[in-house]
Amino acid sequence: MTLKIVGAGFGRTGTYSLKAGLEQLGFGPCHHMSNVINDPDQIARWSKAASGKPDLNRIFQGFSSAVDFPVAAFWQEAMADWPDARVILSYRDAEDWYESFSQTILPLVLDKASWPQKSRPWFEMLEMIIIGKALHGRTDREGILTAYRANEQAVRDLVRTGRALIFDAADGWSPLCSFLGADLPATAYPQTNARTDFFASVKSGTTAPAA
Repeated sequence: MTLKIVGAGFGRTGTYSLKAGLEQLGFGPCHHMSNVINDPDQIARWSKAASGKPDLNRIFQGFSSAVDFPVAAFWQEAMADWPDARVILSYRDAEDWYESFSQTILPLVLDKASWPQKSRPWFEMLEMIIIGKALHGRTDREGILTAYRANEQAVRDLVRTGRALIFDAADGWSPLCSFLGADLPATAYPQTNARTDFFASVKSGTTAPAA
């Protein structure tokens, strides 16, 4: 299956809602961190990718779109493999995003003492991809925000080619459907994965999306 849509938005920018939206529009299955967490093969392949040997064709076999981490750290590599794919950046104001990220994903990754033993391979993969690749090894506020803004700017530079969309979920279906040439659904745009849901699902067995 050809990957048609590549998500460049970091976790905590509404990626789980975007996954649901894309699948509702017919661009599913959509790959997301929730597809990785309990899949040893996916964890192993992404760990290998983080070490510099990505096999994205194998990772995304059976998917027509991908959002959230890990793909958000590899969206440019994915574009090279699927040159006709379109890029969507799920937008969130940088300061607002950092406030959420620094209270959810970041402490989860940095507090190694709290990693459940059974889930350690996933946490190690998460650290390599999010801290190592997406954030260029930075864990301080300034460094994290610099990486976040640079990622956003890289997508903005692509928008003028017509291949990319900066998508704010607050705008609802209209810009997304216009970009993808899809009909407007009669239902409201999905709203999922609030902060309380994030932590509840992680603590219940590391099954949480990173949206």
